[in-house]
Amino acid sequence: MSERPTHVLIKELSQVLVQLSDKVVDNFLDALHAVKHQGEHGTHQIRIIEDEIDTEEINLEERCLAFLATKQPVAKDLRAIVTVIKINDDLKHIGALAFQIIDRLPEISSEMLESFEFENIGMHAGEMVKKSIEAFISNDSILARRVNAMDEAIDSIHRKVFKRVTALMKSPDSDVDQLIAALSISRYIERMADHATRIAGEVVFLVTGEIVRHTEWSYEQLITT
Repeated sequence: MSERPTHVLIKELSQVLVQLSDKVVDNFLDALHAVKHQGEHGTHQIRIIEDEIDTEEINLEERCLAFLATKQPVAKDLRAIVTVIKINDDLKHIGALAFQIIDRLPEISSEMLESFEFENIGMHAGEMVKKSIEAFISNDSILARRVNAMDEAIDSIHRKVFKRVTALMKSPDSDVDQLIAALSISRYIERMADHATRIAGEVVFLVTGEIVRHTEWSYEQLITT
């Protein structure tokens, strides 16, 4: 790690995080598109990009750890670099969701996907990730709290998908395997939104010192709300 000022190094690491987040979100949305359009070539490219993302995430984490070891930051600088590490971990999990989506390709038809409008829902979740990263870069706790509020819309959609899938499964001629795959994809999108909410929570803590707890929906809540 060079002898440049601490704030310069933190800014550089933050910019790497921004570039990585854009790549992760784009790959996630590409995975939804590939499944919808049954694009085998697209899934191959998604896997290649995800491997690149894995490498970049490891490199970023190593740079952050080297920063901690050599600069020994305190106070706000320490919170900033720890926040970068935590956000990087959330992006890693979002990236893994793209793999899970394309693994569902053989199990679900494009018509089934179209009926649930997963691409549009995925774009909403992707926007949450982008806004949470924007909040981090600008130290904007107000924007971060807006991301938390946006999560309710995704939770509501997932509950509706759950209820619709369970209702359709009651039909004797229903394709249960496809419906299960649809429910899984809905869950992957919800998980992406959850990670965006966690990122936003880290931003609120970084800026204000307030700890924001995110509560995930349980199976019992899905069937009773």
